Amino acid sequence: MSILVMKFGGTSVADPERILNAAHKVKREVDAGWHVAVVVSAMSGETNRLVELVRGISPLYDAREYDAVVASGEQVTSGLMALTLQSLGVPARSWQGWQIAMKTDATHGAARIDSIDTEPMLAKFDEGLHAVCAGFQGISPEDRIATLGRGGSDTSAVALAAALKADRCDIYTDVDGVYTTDPRVVPEARKIEKIAFEEMLELASQGAKVLQTRSVELAMRYNVPLQVRSSFSDEPGTIVCDEDEIMESDIVTGVAFSRDEAKITLQDVDDSPGVAAAIFGPLADAAVNVDMIVQNISDENRTDMTFTVHLDQFDRALATIEAAKDQIGYKGLVADKDVAKVSVVGIGMRSHTGVAQRMFAALAEDNVNIQVITTSEIKVSVLIQRRYMELAVRSLHTAFGLEAA
Repeated sequence: MSILVMKFGGTSVADPERILNAAHKVKREVDAGWHVAVVVSAMSGETNRLVELVRGISPLYDAREYDAVVASGEQVTSGLMALTLQSLGVPARSWQGWQIAMKTDATHGAARIDSIDTEPMLAKFDEGLHAVCAGFQGISPEDRIATLGRGGSDTSAVALAAALKADRCDIYTDVDGVYTTDPRVVPEARKIEKIAFEEMLELASQGAKVLQTRSVELAMRYNVPLQVRSSFSDEPGTIVCDEDEIMESDIVTGVAFSRDEAKITLQDVDDSPGVAAAIFGPLADAAVNVDMIVQNISDENRTDMTFTVHLDQFDRALATIEAAKDQIGYKGLVADKDVAKVSVVGIGMRSHTGVAQRMFAALAEDNVNIQVITTSEIKVSVLIQRRYMELAVRSLHTAFGLEAA
């Protein structure tokens, strides 16, 4: 059985006209002989509207009821898509998260998927009936609706593709593929034909907004080929696949960036065992995700500790650190919300030297000062002042020869 999962984001199903456009794309694949499972997001802006309704009634809301409200956007879209497909002569029915039996843990608002029972859907495929699934939602151990967090429809689609053993998962969005960087910043950016899971995961985690990070993690774990395609054209998209399927990789595949960064420096901290745990333990307990970390040690067994957090977690991070001041023993605290992170990513770094040197030289030529540096096997990231971010992205894109031919 050849199965294709097709996921349509909010802009792709923003109104009945766009739902009809997406349905024609589904019909094309059905006519080509695929068994199709469609995964849909809520209409563009609908989830934000529902979230504001909840917050307006109850700022300290019950997360279970929050999920019951915000999941309704995808339920509406799935029903409308099923009706539209039926009007085009495609046998289809809608499936909600509990009907798919997409079982999750009990973390309402940010649930993780435990298992999916695909037998009922496969049985309907055998009857010639195609599936339209509400993304973003599953069912908790208490048989309550549980949502997967913002961007969770991508995760729903990839998880369903893995469970169905689908041949491919196509992610339809408002861009026609993955680019070497954001074309709004660098108009010369080019579309990438194929990109490795690891590269896409790094780009997504460093700020690229094309795919949700959890969805790429799932695709890599279960080796689900992804294709990023535009809902508004029939051009081929970008294939996200195993590294072995790429003949020859560029040294650097893309440049990612994130404006939403904040830096905190703890000054004059005792350089002794347990201090790092005293700093980052409370942050972990407060669910603050720490990204870049650098430590400067002086001769007097004192140190400065600098780390970054996402801007929307800055206030919580600051309050947590200040509450733990006596335990940590720092003498000063300097906070900076006017920073950005820029990263170069590419699996070709494994077999080539000099990437960091070329990156730093390009930034120096444009007088961009580097505040923090972190590296991995296929990534180099720097923290800079936010006002230089676009200049840095353009400079690095040119330095690594990523422009369109």
